[in-house]
Amino acid sequence: MRSALTAAQNSVEERGLTFEGFGYACRIVHQSAPRTAPLLLLGGSSQNRYSWQSHEKWLAPLCTLITVDLPGYGSSDFLPARYDIGFLADAVQHMLTEIGVPEVNLFGGCFGEVVGLRFAQRHPASVRRIVFAAAASRLPDPYTDAVPRLAQTLERGDIEGAADGLVQLFMSNPEAGRVRRHAAVARLLQRQFLTQTPEEIRKAVEHNTRLVTHGCYEPLPVPEVPTLVFTGEYDTLCTPQMGRELAAAMPGALFTTVKEADHLVTVERREESADLIARFCTDRPVHGLPYCHAVETPRAASAAAPV
Repeated sequence: MRSALTAAQNSVEERGLTFEGFGYACRIVHQSAPRTAPLLLLGGSSQNRYSWQSHEKWLAPLCTLITVDLPGYGSSDFLPARYDIGFLADAVQHMLTEIGVPEVNLFGGCFGEVVGLRFAQRHPASVRRIVFAAAASRLPDPYTDAVPRLAQTLERGDIEGAADGLVQLFMSNPEAGRVRRHAAVARLLQRQFLTQTPEEIRKAVEHNTRLVTHGCYEPLPVPEVPTLVFTGEYDTLCTPQMGRELAAAMPGALFTTVKEADHLVTVERREESADLIARFCTDRPVHGLPYCHAVETPRAASAAAPV
């Protein structure tokens, strides 16, 4: 007898779409007997719609999974930096409308959180639950400091130097604390950056320009839905404190850190991060998990603090 996972994997749909003249693509792993709403996975700027395949064995049995290369990313059309985060958020809503999905559990990791939060703010009726990872409500200082250097390095054609800089930016110093698979993930990132095509590099440069030009956060209302924010305990890019700040800006949001992980928590601890996402999206407990530190409610703690 085929397992639910095998059945889900055998029902994969690729869709080509166009929004405001820009072509883009999404991938749908259908689940015929879902336990929760479809899960929309918005990954980081260096990830594409196939980057979450390694998580499918834990997530696909629970619900339909949706991943997307938005305009300007992955295999989709190049998107000039004058198009801001709101444009990308509206492209997400366009995709959901086109594929006939009225409501999703929303996951956003790193840059995916930036787009996901704007999407939730602009289209709150489309969001049932929110999970953000390795996230912040402001651009990290190490990122804004690194962008001009990385741009200059790429302009010189020094791809190896840019790859070294990006690995250092995304990953914690090995002396910060024990991180699972740190060396292996560093090699994976290095190889990924070194093998980028000229078009991928062009998109990466435009991505950085877009973020620095438009910023990542607008103080718009956030839907009051169940929300979880988490990051690796040694995340030096979007630090745990920055994650707490984001959670404090969202009604009733929970926050936790995953042990032995840094900014790339969903890569370093795939099974654990998938379990955390799955638990939250199916209303199972996320307190007391052996791979997480204590779950906090930053907004409540801030309100209770003495003035």
